[in-house]
Amino acid sequence: MRTIITNDFSHPLAERSVVTIGNFDGVHRGHREIFRQVTERARALSATSVVVTFSPHPLRVLQPDNRRFCLITTDEQKRELIAENDIDLLLVIPFTREFAAVSADDFVRSVLHACLGVRFLVIGHDYAFGRGREGNEQFLVQMGQKLDFDVKVLEPVGDGGVLFSSSVVRRLVADGAVVDALQILGRCHRVCGQVVHGREIGRSLGFPTANIVTHNELIPGDGVYAVWVSVSGELLMGACSIGVNPTFEGGQHTIEVFLFDFNDDLYGQDVVVHFAEKIRDVKRFADVAALKSQIAADVVSARGILAAGLPVEQS
Repeated sequence: MRTIITNDFSHPLAERSVVTIGNFDGVHRGHREIFRQVTERARALSATSVVVTFSPHPLRVLQPDNRRFCLITTDEQKRELIAENDIDLLLVIPFTREFAAVSADDFVRSVLHACLGVRFLVIGHDYAFGRGREGNEQFLVQMGQKLDFDVKVLEPVGDGGVLFSSSVVRRLVADGAVVDALQILGRCHRVCGQVVHGREIGRSLGFPTANIVTHNELIPGDGVYAVWVSVSGELLMGACSIGVNPTFEGGQHTIEVFLFDFNDDLYGQDVVVHFAEKIRDVKRFADVAALKSQIAADVVSARGILAAGLPVEQS
């Protein structure tokens, strides 16, 4: 997959293409169905399959004070996940207030038609773009008739009565319901980060933990989780605690992972934490002995949960 980051559309990037447009935060199962439709149609038309997205997310520009909005994936994670769907070209448009003022008509003519040579456009059922969200289904069908491209709007995608939605994933993960989020994402929610020095409380308890600093915005709610951790290409079992560790006063909010049957030095290394299931909430213990006993029980619980292996990604 080629990735092009530009707001210069004066030169053609594709002669003929099948395109989808969206934010695609989380790249969940609904998004992947859109990509499947794009690649399938592109093969039928001998065209380039194209995903158009934006960075930063438009809400970061249009609602900069909205602290409650958390992205599911970083830009790098999103690119990697999109690339897994056999897309030929990812066009990332830098989103600014000036770009937000571009009309849907100008966007279709300059980006989709002149730059990408669109022959077929696939969009989600609730997606609209351009100034004032004027680029809706009715508008696009009319533009397609003028500029010779077809439009397909996908119906809502879901499973078992659950709609595949980025906003639902955000709520579930924030609530700690990572198992339910997995059903929408089609994989475990992931947090990438670097291992740094912490307070080393876990080591003093006999359960040395890796303290992780991350650029991911969406962190599961406070609690203890069974996790898989990717370290240098190896997938390891572990338990992850998120919170302030109330048994020890004055702590910062941390993400700490105890890796089972692992004794190597991880400081400075990059890891990926895959959240499989929440084991319990964070709580204060009467003494260190009670905390150590609970951690040992958490490890047993996590091993039992993880025994089934990392869930196979669902399309």
